[in-house]
Amino acid sequence: MGKYFGTDGYRGEANVTLTAESAYKVGRFLGWYYGELKRRAGNNEPPRVVIGKDTRRSSYMFEYTLVAGLTASGADAYMLHVTTTPSVAYVTRLDEFDCGIMISASHNPYYDNGIKLLNSHGEKMDEETISFIEDYLDGNLNLFGKAWDELPYANRDKIGKTVDYASGRNRYIGYLISLGMYSFRGMKVGLDCANGSSWNIAKSVFEALGATTYVINAQPDGFNINEKSGSTHIEALKAFVKKNKLDVGFAYDGDADRCLCVDEKGNVVTGDHILYVYGLYMKERGKLVTNTVVTTVMSNFGLYKAFEAAGIDYVKTAVGDKYVYEYMAEHGNRLGGEQSGHIIFSKYATTGDGILTSLKIMEVMMAKKQPLSKLCEPLKIYPQILLNIKVKDKQAALGDEEVQKAVKSVEDKLGTGGRILVRESGTEPLIRIMVEAESSALCKKYAQGVASVLKSNGHEA
Repeated sequence: MGKYFGTDGYRGEANVTLTAESAYKVGRFLGWYYGELKRRAGNNEPPRVVIGKDTRRSSYMFEYTLVAGLTASGADAYMLHVTTTPSVAYVTRLDEFDCGIMISASHNPYYDNGIKLLNSHGEKMDEETISFIEDYLDGNLNLFGKAWDELPYANRDKIGKTVDYASGRNRYIGYLISLGMYSFRGMKVGLDCANGSSWNIAKSVFEALGATTYVINAQPDGFNINEKSGSTHIEALKAFVKKNKLDVGFAYDGDADRCLCVDEKGNVVTGDHILYVYGLYMKERGKLVTNTVVTTVMSNFGLYKAFEAAGIDYVKTAVGDKYVYEYMAEHGNRLGGEQSGHIIFSKYATTGDGILTSLKIMEVMMAKKQPLSKLCEPLKIYPQILLNIKVKDKQAALGDEEVQKAVKSVEDKLGTGGRILVRESGTEPLIRIMVEAESSALCKKYAQGVASVLKSNGHEA
């Protein structure tokens, strides 16, 4: 992770840690950099950058400042307007843009925002390019054999333009519909759009495939994104599914790259469940290339035991769908993801896609003619607790010898009957303490023990 960019882009509180000026400079750099790469390759066409945003009030501000920076540097900016992160990745790749930008802080509250950057293949931007952007933000850019105190402005006919590109979003919707292998006619489906990016997309897809669709939290006002809704507050969907006797429910986050589910009984279905259900479905059909599912270190013990029983191999990466996808791309894996609901189907997408994930779960239900609760039944999840401690300095907190001793003590006590994982958040000033054990009481005891050391040693913010 860099100074400004974490595992999921440049994220922070709008106009506090992520300012309009920062966004302008990101746009300035990208417009100039991709133009310079083209010129050096003998191509005088302006760089083309596609931009989407979520429903936060501050997304308008960042959209306009990014566009100002891009066009001032000579790039043409194509506007998808309110849309999902995976749709930006899809359009970037399909229409051969030089790069893509998504303005979103994903599952964070409305007052945060972020800038996610995608390369021309619709993948997370490479670390080298990110490092150049950070150098420019700090006034220390050395590139193409010289130091740049300031980047040149485009002038006259070289100044960039904006293009309304809502048609790109519509083609993404058509793409999702084309992936539906079964009619959903007769199925009652609940959708929680988190008052975010999926509010004007998800319902259209499910209704086109024949489902009777019930939607909640699809009235964004700029401030209610993720508020007591979506994949991080799934209690609302649980109650909604049970009250309306729905067959299944799907909850997305603010930019709809995550999906969690609720089965017909009102039980939460996590990303681990999704990986198990679809991994088994792929293996049964001979479609699980490499016979391996890619997970992160946050996946539950129970998932690995279920995979072993099914004869499915697995690997663990660092937390972040960026790392999951990088491993999948390098090793040719078809399925991977996170417990939080970032699921990657590499045959169809280069990033987590919440709506695609829900369509794939529907596919299994329709193909096997079984409710989601039945499909998840063989997976036994170990009790788990996750504590998030807001800290002043993540590295100092993790490097504290007393904290390390407390973690080692828990590891020794758990032995092979569980595990503890203490790590820094890639997107927020948090230390995350995760414990899995044979009982919830043990999880709570051990996690709170480590948390108390962090706090007593003065690391809590």
